[in-house]
Amino acid sequence: METIKKSAIKGGEFVIRETSFEEVFIPEEFDEEQVMIRQTCQDFLEAEVFPNLDRIDAQEEGLMQNLLDKAGELGLLGVSVPEQYGGFGKNFNTSMLVADVIGAGYSFAVALSAHTGIGTLPILYYGNDAQKDKYIPKLATGEWKAAYCLTEPNAGSDANSGRTSAKLNAEGTHYLINGQKMWITNGGFADVFIVFAKIDDDKNHTAFIIERGFGGITMNPEEHKLGIKGSSTRQVFFNDCPVPVENMLSERENGFKIAVNILNVGRIKLGAATIGSSRRVINQAVNYANERVQFGLAISKFGAIRYKLAEMAARNFAVESAAYRAGQNIDDAYEALVAGGMDATRAKLKATEQFAIECAILKVWGSEMLDYVVDEGVQIYGGMGYSADAPMERAYRDSRINRIFEGTNEVNRLLIVDMLLKRALKGELDLMGPAQAVAGELMAIPDFGEIDETPFAYERKLIANLKKVGLLVAGAAVQKLMTTLQKEQEILMNIADIIGYVYLAESVLLRVEKLASKQDAIRIQGPLDMARIYLYTTVDKVYLAGKEALLSFAEGDELKMMLVGLRRFTKTEPYNIKEARQRVAKILIEANGWCF
Repeated sequence: METIKKSAIKGGEFVIRETSFEEVFIPEEFDEEQVMIRQTCQDFLEAEVFPNLDRIDAQEEGLMQNLLDKAGELGLLGVSVPEQYGGFGKNFNTSMLVADVIGAGYSFAVALSAHTGIGTLPILYYGNDAQKDKYIPKLATGEWKAAYCLTEPNAGSDANSGRTSAKLNAEGTHYLINGQKMWITNGGFADVFIVFAKIDDDKNHTAFIIERGFGGITMNPEEHKLGIKGSSTRQVFFNDCPVPVENMLSERENGFKIAVNILNVGRIKLGAATIGSSRRVINQAVNYANERVQFGLAISKFGAIRYKLAEMAARNFAVESAAYRAGQNIDDAYEALVAGGMDATRAKLKATEQFAIECAILKVWGSEMLDYVVDEGVQIYGGMGYSADAPMERAYRDSRINRIFEGTNEVNRLLIVDMLLKRALKGELDLMGPAQAVAGELMAIPDFGEIDETPFAYERKLIANLKKVGLLVAGAAVQKLMTTLQKEQEILMNIADIIGYVYLAESVLLRVEKLASKQDAIRIQGPLDMARIYLYTTVDKVYLAGKEALLSFAEGDELKMMLVGLRRFTKTEPYNIKEARQRVAKILIEANGWCF
């Protein structure tokens, strides 16, 4: 029997629509070529990056450029670049896989992702044929390195408020760029800069492709940072930098749109990178727990340590499940758009934009998962975790930036809800209909119906109920607060938390359902335990977020009724999470590392 087409789902539609496991892609389905690409990435880290971490962090002259050159020779800089420009032309989920594995590469991962993402994609997606012919082949091989110049001293989250200016010269041949950009990754060695500036009195930015050789570019010394010390980070100054008019990227005042759409890609790729980064930390933590002996026993024998290992694994597993689910959704949307006659380049942009909500979720939950993992990694190492001679110190410091760049996690949480509500207002998603149905359900006598005893039926019901919590809270907030809701950031972040946790919990459940359809019960025990650990802890988090939101704006009988509904929708059967964590930890400990 034919299943629902994968491309049927829209971005953000998971909030109101049940997804079947047949519709999702899981990492266990990577084909032989993708597995080879994954191994190539891992081999590169083992041979070139891990042995040189101290040299990278010391910013040894020419080392990072040399590493990027070697990555370019292997094709790692051109995975998503079309073959006509010297790349491999692979699909989005394959580029996610590269971001995942290379994500374990500390500062090198930052340099590579800045080059291949925000440095290259603006030209690939928005450049004209001449621009793409000139720049993309050299960027795909690493002959030229790229940087992205958006942030300014007074324009961070409010990027469109930047003051960098562009003025056409008297001859009409060049724009003269003047201004200051900061926190520019790869700034110290980049050959090409994507720069955002306002022409004359324009309200919105225009994007330009600027070569270092154009002149009028100066830089401050390297920034001294908390983490990612090996990543070149400079302030860049443009002083009457002459840029040929043909180097305007896309159209005048289209810069802000370019920035937003490229950030969608950056966000989901960052989410993917946290998977590989946290997986490395988990491996190191398990290894150390097995080796470290206290009170006559390896510390991996102690319940408190096993709790940490299992929780680290479950959170990683959930983010991984969601990341490749979303990546495949983007691939499916792209194929559907191309099949409908859309230009391939425009289809790539549109497909990613369509899943901007999921991109933001992956950025937030991935970065916070990694922060949790590295923090617990330090704790498992104990005193050695605080030593710069042990591996956790670098991981701990490098992780912290992820909650800030690509849009702070606070901004991304607000965007998640804002994008959902805007799509509802445009008629792209019917949120109010389901929200009203949930409100009506509160007034009715619960219909317990027949008990569904099919596999995973209970877990699916829990997910459906958690979605009802999101609809209940969001619908009530919209009705009660109307136009003032956008100012209530705490409530919006409560709603975003509900949405994000539900997305990950559903993703990991769908992954396990799909695994169960292909494997025997023994082989899926670990993944099943991790899915249930994540799901049951999510129920409590959703309850708390929902309660905080409702107490913020509802009152009287209305509040009492909604709190009753909240308790109903977050009610669970007893489940021994402690024993599930013990089983997951046992698998990790016996394998002496990640084995899922």
